[in-house]
Amino acid sequence: MRFHLKFYLHYLVLLGFSCVISTYGPYQRAQKTGDILLGGLFPIHFGVASKDQDLAARPESTECVRYNFRGFRWLQSMIFAIEEINNSSTLLPNITLGYRIFDTCNTVSKALEASLSFVAQNKIDSLNLDEFCNCTGNIPSTIAVVGASGSAVSTAVADLVGLFYIPQISYASSSRLLSNKNQYKSFMRTIPTDEYQAIAMAAIIDHFQWNWVIAIASDDEYGRPGIEKFENEMFHRDICIDLNVLISQYIDEAEIRRVADRIENSTARVIAVFASGPDIEPLIKEMVRRNVTDRVWLASEAWAGSSLVAKPEYLDVMGGTIGFALRAGHIPGFKEFLQQVHPKKSSHNEFVREFWEETFNCYLEDSPRNEDSENGSTSFRPLCTGEEDIASVETPYLDYTHLRISYNVYVAVYAIAQALQDILTCTPGKGLFANGSCADIRKVEAWQVLKQLRHLNFINSMGERVRFDNGSELSANYTIINWHRSPEDGSVVFKEVGYYSIHSKNGAKLSIDKTQILWNGRLTEVPFSNCSDECEPGTRKGIIDGKPTCCFECTECSDGEYSDHKDASVCAKCPNNSWSNGNHTSCFLKEIEFLSWTEPFGIALALFAVLGVLLTAFVLGVFVQFRDTPVVKASNRELSFLLLFSLICCFSSSLIFIGEPQDWTCRVRQPAFGISFVLCISCILVKTNRVLLVFEAKIPTSLHRKWWGLNLQFLLVFLFTFVQVMICVVWLYNAPPGSYKNYDIDEIIFITCNEGSMMALGFLIGYTCLLAAICFFFAFKSRKLPENFTEAKFITFSMLIFFIVWISFIPAYFSTYGKFVSAVEVIAILASSFSLLACIFFNKVYIILFKPSRNTIEEVRCSTAAHSFKAAAKATLRHSSASRKRSGSVGGSSASSPSSSISLKTNGNETESPSTRRHSHRPRVSFGSGTVSLSLSFEEARKNSVK
Repeated sequence: MRFHLKFYLHYLVLLGFSCVISTYGPYQRAQKTGDILLGGLFPIHFGVASKDQDLAARPESTECVRYNFRGFRWLQSMIFAIEEINNSSTLLPNITLGYRIFDTCNTVSKALEASLSFVAQNKIDSLNLDEFCNCTGNIPSTIAVVGASGSAVSTAVADLVGLFYIPQISYASSSRLLSNKNQYKSFMRTIPTDEYQAIAMAAIIDHFQWNWVIAIASDDEYGRPGIEKFENEMFHRDICIDLNVLISQYIDEAEIRRVADRIENSTARVIAVFASGPDIEPLIKEMVRRNVTDRVWLASEAWAGSSLVAKPEYLDVMGGTIGFALRAGHIPGFKEFLQQVHPKKSSHNEFVREFWEETFNCYLEDSPRNEDSENGSTSFRPLCTGEEDIASVETPYLDYTHLRISYNVYVAVYAIAQALQDILTCTPGKGLFANGSCADIRKVEAWQVLKQLRHLNFINSMGERVRFDNGSELSANYTIINWHRSPEDGSVVFKEVGYYSIHSKNGAKLSIDKTQILWNGRLTEVPFSNCSDECEPGTRKGIIDGKPTCCFECTECSDGEYSDHKDASVCAKCPNNSWSNGNHTSCFLKEIEFLSWTEPFGIALALFAVLGVLLTAFVLGVFVQFRDTPVVKASNRELSFLLLFSLICCFSSSLIFIGEPQDWTCRVRQPAFGISFVLCISCILVKTNRVLLVFEAKIPTSLHRKWWGLNLQFLLVFLFTFVQVMICVVWLYNAPPGSYKNYDIDEIIFITCNEGSMMALGFLIGYTCLLAAICFFFAFKSRKLPENFTEAKFITFSMLIFFIVWISFIPAYFSTYGKFVSAVEVIAILASSFSLLACIFFNKVYIILFKPSRNTIEEVRCSTAAHSFKAAAKATLRHSSASRKRSGSVGGSSASSPSSSISLKTNGNETESPSTRRHSHRPRVSFGSGTVSLSLSFEEARKNSVK
């Protein structure tokens, strides 16, 4: 870079000494002197002719080819603005603006060649060479440059003129790279940056729900940054790019064909292009040659209205193109100015001659092209008469209906003039320079104008604020156009179908009228450009291995999920209280289930519980009615009443498990069940153990009567029950149960009780089972007591049923869910309660109601006495056996086996035997209506030896 700068400086110095100032730069130019000189760079031609330089002779300057009518109109806009300012009495009075305008030919080399003239003049002026030579033809320095058009050209120019702080205002260079003020210090523009255009292009693709596109960009500073921003925006919108291609107007035909092949073989139907007209033209020609008509083209602003491609013969392929255009401006009097162009009236503008020749396809006298034609180097053209009517032909030059770039040029010139006006009207002490000084308008330098432009802030004729300070960019306001074919003459018509604007407060806004769009083939239906067919509601996009995310397969939503729109990326999960319908397009409310009072199962359980309560109440009524009978008395009447009450509580507690669980029912039902059962088991335990102890004692002592009195029995029942009560209190205090909605089941919400602590529930049931086990032990031990006195056998059987029920309850409880958890526990409660009621009381109720003959005191006494005598006989036998063993060990003689007899006599039935009379002193037990005598005789062997 330093080498190039040194080369430029040496070149400038040599030019300065030659003092041929007026001929700096390319020969063809538009030039007019003035007090202050502005430079201009415009693409009067689309490119240069490709010529093989073999360097056998001095290389010649490359020739510019393909005349650009729009570029010439832009140049005319600058001249019009300068003349309008010069004729103004309020803006820069007594100051005349001049201009030097060159053709860039849309290439960097030509633009640099022209820019060197601007730099050379400024550098030589700074060297003050007037004392060395008489440079009378000197013209003022260029204090600002308007241009260039292409971003690649402007980038190169900005690198050069920025070294000398010459302000450059571009009217069409929109590359976002040029926003870097650190690198391009003197660059400004009157066009929005492409960053907004890339976002707008992605927004249009998203608007039409396309997700599979081709991206094409020019291989320069305009196309590469633009398409890079476009790709990033597409990535954030989950839109895929199938093909990414860089092109250029200088690409060879073989490469163009390869690109066309790739586009034609692609399944993407939308082609987004960030390129200029000259760069995209070769590819468009190839696509037209192949007649590829099933594509939709998205055009960036640089070629959306280009006359190179917007041709009627291309509309079969390019019809329906969606493009961006800058918002058009209005320049009063510009139409008349354009129509006044004439070779004889434009001596300061050498480009007019070529414009005239290209417009009317003729050659003016003394034209170099006429000489070429005579030499046969070009096709023959007639001479121009100079009387041709410019209004009689249609060229892009006269298309002043939508002044976009032309208006940007107009604003750029006025911005420079406004900066000069600020310098002219500057008040000393309030200026922008050292110590508040002001610049001299007659000797103003480029860097001073640059300083003033950076502080410029004015409103243009469209009401837009123009600022060039750091970080300032024009608002992005684009008109969206659609290429139509004119029904009158078949020409290309740019139909406005929408707009895209960015406001600092409201953000970006895209508006498109789809009814105004005609796609290729004059179709109104939006073309399809997706990698995969859209997924219907109820499905989602499924990833295909090795394919982009836009290529997917449609996968049905899982149960409990839904999608209510097409092309859903994910299936939404239904709320907890909902479930997906059969086709997974919506959710419906789940059915709420619990052990209800109205369902058949709940009704059946409730009826059984009520039946248990009624049967228990009936038994209790029978016992109360026959409370003085021997059977009721022998069953421990008071404990039986308490036992029946506890059974009523057991049956009633099962009803709390039915119905919608509430917090209070969840807290009450388990303690009610646990306490009721413990109370029931405690009564059975105390009663069974008391009878057992009494019958096993030989003679009921005062100690037995003291410890087994009624008060002590109730005290034991209370203590056993109190332990269960304390378990429930601790449980409710530390982890109280509560109502809980279980959403884990498909289509159903089960309302159940969260027990709070399963350990506490285990303690509650475990303690109940422990008491039942002890009760079973005592009942089994007392199973041979009188049947009509105690129900030991039946208690044993009821305890077996109790254990079977609750052992089965544990796995059933943990293996069921929902309302069946409550149902299992209700069944267990009812089964165990019915077993206790039936086994303990039904036999007694049967005797009381249907066998009153067995409910007499004689029956009770006989069975009791028989059991006592059997127990006494066993005790005597054990005592006799022990005595014989002792006597046998002392005397050593054998004894005869004892004999015993037990006789039961009633009055008048039998006579006493001699043996009975001899033993009349033996005890007799009388019971009023009969006599029961117990006779025990033992015959012991007498010793034969005499003491």
